Amino acid sequence: MVVYLSSLSEQIESKEDNDEDESKNEWKKGRKDCTTLTVWRKSLVFSCNGFTVIDSRGDLAYRVDNYIGHPPDLTLMNASGKPILTMIRRRKKLRLLDDWLVYDGEVDPETCTTTTSSSSKEPIFCVRKHISISNSNVLAQVFETQSDKKNAAYVIEGSFVHRSCQMLDRSRRVVAEIKRKEPTNCGISFGFDVFVLIVKPGFDPGFAMAMVLLLDQMFS
Repeated sequence: MVVYLSSLSEQIESKEDNDEDESKNEWKKGRKDCTTLTVWRKSLVFSCNGFTVIDSRGDLAYRVDNYIGHPPDLTLMNASGKPILTMIRRRKKLRLLDDWLVYDGEVDPETCTTTTSSSSKEPIFCVRKHISISNSNVLAQVFETQSDKKNAAYVIEGSFVHRSCQMLDRSRRVVAEIKRKEPTNCGISFGFDVFVLIVKPGFDPGFAMAMVLLLDQMFS
């Protein structure tokens, strides 16, 4: 499976390089400074659902296993299986929507403590699905604290269903993008289960991938 994904990633990189002409050299140079990840909605573990993420070199970058339905928590792991981020769903009685608390490393979903000690851990971000009666294209908002309801550190806009969205910071600068993977020269189409995550320089690719997982929970 990893070999197949690596081949897909290499095909796309090759196609992009061959299709761009001299007038796009500056754009191409900026694109190369980004981190480009190929995301496949498949688990490496047999009989499990999940995600497998391959970098531009064809190496395994991130993975998510045992991803079934709408779980109360999600764990994003690196290539070796070490948890790097834990996302825990927090249901609110008086709210229609859930909060997702993002923790650094591995956290017990019941006690919000580290798995190696009994000390409590504070979330690094709180993510909420955005609902608006107007035709807003905002999908979700990322807050630095759970109590914050106005000053989002990041917003995610676009359409996750169509694999076309952007994550922007407070200055409206794009820090990450989700795009459909273009068909190969052989005409092979990848559908919606294989797509591209482009992360701008200076932004954490792991956190960007965590946002992909939460968007999938909110909109799939």
